Amino acid sequence: MSSKQKHDIPDGLNEEYYQISADILGSFNKYRPPLNIFKFKEDVARIMPYYKVGGRLTNEQVEELTSMTKEGRVFVSRDDHPVYVKHISYQLDLVLVDKNLKEKEIADIFTQALTRRLQEFFDQPVPVVFEKLWIDLMVFTEYLYEDIRRSRAMVRRLHTEHSLENHSANCGFLGLALFGKLKEKNFKESVKRKTFDRLAAGLFLHDMGMTKVPAFIRAKDKPLTGDERTKINAHTKVGYEMLNKLDLKYAEIEQCVSEHHERVNGSGYPLKSVKQELPGRLCAVVDSFCAMISKRPYSEGMSFLKAATELAQDGRYDKEITKALQLLLMIDLKMKN
Repeated sequence: MSSKQKHDIPDGLNEEYYQISADILGSFNKYRPPLNIFKFKEDVARIMPYYKVGGRLTNEQVEELTSMTKEGRVFVSRDDHPVYVKHISYQLDLVLVDKNLKEKEIADIFTQALTRRLQEFFDQPVPVVFEKLWIDLMVFTEYLYEDIRRSRAMVRRLHTEHSLENHSANCGFLGLALFGKLKEKNFKESVKRKTFDRLAAGLFLHDMGMTKVPAFIRAKDKPLTGDERTKINAHTKVGYEMLNKLDLKYAEIEQCVSEHHERVNGSGYPLKSVKQELPGRLCAVVDSFCAMISKRPYSEGMSFLKAATELAQDGRYDKEITKALQLLLMIDLKMKN
């Protein structure tokens, strides 16, 4: 029997409050939870204040709170959503056990968590930091693999300010949603979980070679010199070399890193190849799209639909993928501009 049935909790309650599970409660500081806590009072069928942030719970209250949580009577306000999102984003596996979170709230959590993990890794691209990113990526792919349509909520939250971590997060979120669109008729039957995990890693990490390009070049708002352009163009090769150091020798990841600047008509770099595999062709579209929608010091970002239309009309990109991108935005996400 659910806690709602046991305590006659009003139907609209979850519009205003999160019901806290034992796992979530256990993730809080034992005596000083990071946000206000409320309890459901049965005799009046109302939510009442129990703990105010900044205070300290007694041992008796800690025990009482644990007991009430098991009974389904402990809540936090959705007004504290930013605090809750930040808290869960540091312990992403809680997303998989908290059944009271809405899809859009989970999207907020993943967006914040993975962008932060990417920044940490790009600041220090070494195995020990990468391991933390990988753990969070696997939570993310587990969540999406159960229902790939969940990825669409992340597309609504793409960053519009450019930075290496924002761009990389955008490419991961959009790339998986677009991959899901391409495979939507029989996703689980045609896509193995390991393949999905590796593609996700490739999309999020495709630009990691840029970490070796001096920041002043990446942020430059004037035309690049020949030497600066050479350093930029070398990032795909540098990224590939970094994969070896991280022991990420998987084709899907390698193709995203090495091929996202190749073009189907042979006009790209570094190899001017016309034979990219799906991960490379997908990442090429996603990388260009996410660059086009982002605001930079020297340019404003395009609207999503304008960027998708320009890519669909550009013969350098895979037509099936650019068409799927337009359908994803216009039909599935119902974007107007």
